[in-house]
Amino acid sequence: MTAPRWPVVLFDLDGTLADTAPDLAAALNRVRADAGLPPMPIADLRPYASAGARGLIGAGFAVTPDDARFAGLRDAFLDYYAAEPVRDSRWFDGVPEMLAAIAASGRRHGVVTNKATRYTRLVLAGMGLAGASVVVCGDTTPHAKPHPAPLLHAAAELGVDASACVYVGDDRRDIDAGRAAGMRTLVAGWGYLGGSDPSTWPADGWLDTPAALLDALAAD
Repeated sequence: MTAPRWPVVLFDLDGTLADTAPDLAAALNRVRADAGLPPMPIADLRPYASAGARGLIGAGFAVTPDDARFAGLRDAFLDYYAAEPVRDSRWFDGVPEMLAAIAASGRRHGVVTNKATRYTRLVLAGMGLAGASVVVCGDTTPHAKPHPAPLLHAAAELGVDASACVYVGDDRRDIDAGRAAGMRTLVAGWGYLGGSDPSTWPADGWLDTPAALLDALAAD
């Protein structure tokens, strides 16, 4: 069997493989309730979900990490999230089938996320992700995305050159990290997209659905 041109496909987690926004929004709204504020609709918080605590606290409280209130709000948010990380989270439609097709094509796949290891493990275990050849989290390397270090670490763990990898993500930092690592980058068009215009991102391609991935790989 001829080896595939792109033998490794790496994915972001939140907003790319998994729709975790419902549980992230629920945690944020519990912090808002503690502060006497009404809940925000999930639809309003969804664009910020890929940015984790920083993005959601910014959306929910207009507080940035350099604000003195940020650490307390972040810690409360993370405690609530850790208690129920997968109550309403789900794989995006077509993701399980996409991962099965990747395996059937002779490729390996992995996860590279900015989510801390503690929460990544809870989500992956709770949702039953199987078959990942590597999982790199936001605290695995000294730098998180958009720095290329996590992606380079994943390639090294798999024993392949970064140029043999494709990285799929739904946020500008995913694309910037992938390009800096020397990987082919594809936008997960079904994801959160960070509230910005993905047409301005320097990606190599766009996927409307998870099912489109194998065709995009075969076309290159």
